[in-house]
Amino acid sequence: MDMIRCFLTSSLVVLLLLGSWGCNKAVDPPTVASSPESAPVATASKPATSASESIKFKQENGTEAFVLKFMPDGAKLVDGKNQELARFNVDSQRKVKIKNAADQVLGYVVPENGYWKLENSDQSQELYVMRRQADGDYKLETGKNQPVYRIKVRDYGFEIETPQKQSLYKVKVKEGKTSLRNANDQTVLSTKSNLAPIAIAPFGFDQLSREQQAALAYALNQAGGQ
Repeated sequence: MDMIRCFLTSSLVVLLLLGSWGCNKAVDPPTVASSPESAPVATASKPATSASESIKFKQENGTEAFVLKFMPDGAKLVDGKNQELARFNVDSQRKVKIKNAADQVLGYVVPENGYWKLENSDQSQELYVMRRQADGDYKLETGKNQPVYRIKVRDYGFEIETPQKQSLYKVKVKEGKTSLRNANDQTVLSTKSNLAPIAIAPFGFDQLSREQQAALAYALNQAGGQ
C-alpha cells in the first residue's frame, strides 16, 4: 500500500512539473505581413526645367510682350511675333552668356552663393550685383557697391524701391498669376507660367537693358531665387 501511495505521489509531482514547464515556455509571436501603407513612401523631386517649356509674359491689355523659351543649352527670348531678341547659353557652372539676335556677346550673369553678378562681354568688369539678404530681401548694387534698387519682401510678393525708399514697382502673386506693377498699381507684365516670383523683378530694373533683365530673370528662376 505504501508503495502504491508513493508511486501515485511521484507521478503527481512529475505531472505538475510538466504542466509548469509547458506554461512557461515562450511562444514565438505570429509573423505579420507588412501592409503597403506602412512601407516608406519615396518623395519625388521636382523635375528640371524641360527644353519644351516656356514662360509667356503679357502686357496689361493681354497681348504677348515676349516669351522666354527654354532650350537644351539655356533659353532664348522672343517677341510676340516669335522674333528672337536674345539668347542665353548656360555652361556647367550655371554661368549665363548673354547674346543678342546677331549672336554678339553682350555680357554674362555669373551665379555665386547668394548673389548674381552681371559682367561685361569679356568679363573684365562687374556691372551689377544682385544679393539676397538674410531676411529674404534682395538688393541690386553697381560693381562698385553703389546701391541701385532695394527689393523688399511683402505679404503680396516684393516691392522694388530706390535706395531712398521710393516705391517703383511691386511684384504681386495672386490666384496663379505673377505680375509686375508700377507705382500706380498698373500691370506692366504678368505671367501664369511657372515662375519664381523674384524672377519677374529684374524687368522693373530700368537701369538694365532688356537683355540683361531677361538674363537675370532666367538665372534667378533657374535657382529658385536661392
